[in-house]
Amino acid sequence: MKRAKVIDILQRTDFGAEVNVKGWVRTHRSSKVVDFIAVNDGSTIKNVQVVVDPAKFDAEMLKQITTGACISATGTLVESQGAGQTSEIQCTELKIYGLCPGDYPMQKKGQSFEYMRQHAHLRLRTNTFGAVMRIRHNMAIAIHQYFHEHGFFYFHTPIITASDCEGAGQMFQVTTKNLYKLEKDAEGKIVYDDDFFGKPTSLTVSGQLEGELGATALGQIYTFGPTFRAENSNTPRHLAEFWMIEPEVAFLDKEGLMDLEEDFIKYCVRWALDNCKDDLEFLNKMIDKTLLERLEGVVKEEFVRLPYTEGIAILEEAVKNGKKFEFPVAWGMDLASEHERFLVEEHFKKPVIMTDYPKDIKAFYMKINADERTVQGTDVLFPQIGEIIGGSVREEDYDKLMGEIDRRQIPMKDMWWYLDTRKYGSCPHAGFGLGFERLILFVTGMQNIRDVIPFPRTPKNAEF
Repeated sequence: MKRAKVIDILQRTDFGAEVNVKGWVRTHRSSKVVDFIAVNDGSTIKNVQVVVDPAKFDAEMLKQITTGACISATGTLVESQGAGQTSEIQCTELKIYGLCPGDYPMQKKGQSFEYMRQHAHLRLRTNTFGAVMRIRHNMAIAIHQYFHEHGFFYFHTPIITASDCEGAGQMFQVTTKNLYKLEKDAEGKIVYDDDFFGKPTSLTVSGQLEGELGATALGQIYTFGPTFRAENSNTPRHLAEFWMIEPEVAFLDKEGLMDLEEDFIKYCVRWALDNCKDDLEFLNKMIDKTLLERLEGVVKEEFVRLPYTEGIAILEEAVKNGKKFEFPVAWGMDLASEHERFLVEEHFKKPVIMTDYPKDIKAFYMKINADERTVQGTDVLFPQIGEIIGGSVREEDYDKLMGEIDRRQIPMKDMWWYLDTRKYGSCPHAGFGLGFERLILFVTGMQNIRDVIPFPRTPKNAEF
């Protein structure tokens, strides 16, 4: 008999039909008269209740059906008498696919997320991680849908690269060289002639630079793929491997960029509210009781558009009035997460797009304003998260871009191709980067970025 998914069974009203469900046991309650087995197959946060008459089944087999066991149950779909579900299955046939002994790590309720990370290969079977992963899928669909509807082209940028987009230098090197026998030249530098690519290469930190090439040919593109940062950051906001969404648009100015950032993120949050109702209600109840209210708020609110200089003035005023920050506040500094969250959560009580940052704290490719001190950066700051999007208008003038590269002493020998876009038919353009996991953090209410990706990669951790 063909298996039916739990999500479909729970919506059916053709009572009396014979159905088959396969999945993992969430709970098994026994009595002399009746057994109730809650089965979940991952298609929904909800379980289907299988009602078993113990007189009709082998008692030893029923005893083996414990939390985590994998079973197949066939029976009649009936209207449920109990609260909380519309239908259940009166069981006529049971089969065990996989037993689950008492040392199953995900058995107990109320386990900490830290404990679960040690068993990341099994944590996906819990209600919380099932909900998070279904929402993650939906957010990926929303992203592709948004850009497709708005005429963007999905553009695949390389994962292995010889350029460092951010100039940060914190990249994972890719090599086929024997690390135990490294040949060096007269100056003591490693010789790369015999390496696979013939020069040093790394895993990408961003697809932006290549994305700009796409935008200056196709008009508007977006990337959506894995990126890598070799930062030794053990925080709830950093991963060494994460996914980035990076749209890039020709002929877009700062106002248009901020409109795009706001519209895009509202679309994604609205998609979650419309398509992930059961999972969000579960997370609202179990993880963060203000989650739904916050998501609805983002969709309804107009984002504040705030120049950096005004933001600093607000923070300095708050300090004067007794607000305590761990990090000092002064013009020219990069804002810490606590500063961003103060502006969003306490001062404005709505999302903020901060613009026009000092040029020295931003990347070399950002367009410099007429004041020569600030650049046209646009960072979207969110409650609970801080920065969720980092964007900017790009400098399209060849001489200005070269001046900034020289001033910062950025080694550009491998970047001639990027500069060519400013030599041949240069155009104004802008774009942003959104860390996918930060979006998932916001939409799920989870507190640690390691809990919104199936298998987190962090310093000293590459398990599973």
